[in-house]
Amino acid sequence: MSIPNWQLEGDWFDVCTCNVPCPCTFAQPPTGNQCEVLFAYRINKGHYGTTPMAGLKVVLLLSLTGNLWDGGKFDAGVFFDAAADADQREALAAIFTGKAGGWPKHFLPAMREIKGVDFADISVEVDSSLERWSVKVGDMVDASGVPLSGPTSDPTKHLQSFNPPGSEVGPTNAPVTWGKGLGARWKAFNNYFDVNIPAGQSSKHIPFDWNGPDVP
Repeated sequence: MSIPNWQLEGDWFDVCTCNVPCPCTFAQPPTGNQCEVLFAYRINKGHYGTTPMAGLKVVLLLSLTGNLWDGGKFDAGVFFDAAADADQREALAAIFTGKAGGWPKHFLPAMREIKGVDFADISVEVDSSLERWSVKVGDMVDASGVPLSGPTSDPTKHLQSFNPPGSEVGPTNAPVTWGKGLGARWKAFNNYFDVNIPAGQSSKHIPFDWNGPDVP
């Protein structure tokens, strides 16, 4: 079956066990060489062939050992949006397993094993001014973050950087908005992922803009 042209734009953020700022985005090993991390995606605009994709959400749970960009490997669990219809479910699976090409295909070689896949009720909230971002998946996932600030920062501006060497959403011209988690917990996939993260660890927001399939 041929892969149709597709394109997705949206919000991505993570909450993880790394110290602030997360070394992975700088293409460095995670804090302590181990990272438990949640990736949340909210698709704001897009299509997979003629299938509309706006409004759908995806959550990845990752357990990473080593430098993600230099031989590190992770186990993954995936939650797809239960609100997706049959065509949208097929599209989400094709894109986020890398079968449809695009950035996910380039990211997946670092995956060691998929520990579980499920369709669930997912809530992903991103404040329009990036004052807060949060995600919930039933009673299995609850995580949130806020922009990083401090005693010398301008409260009217976010701490942002450009041209990240280890962007988790792929090459991008969009800003990385640095933040910190407000605490997070997730427990899923036969309790393989059983994580509690105190407030103050790393979190960040990056818009994503993907398309596929890859040009031959």
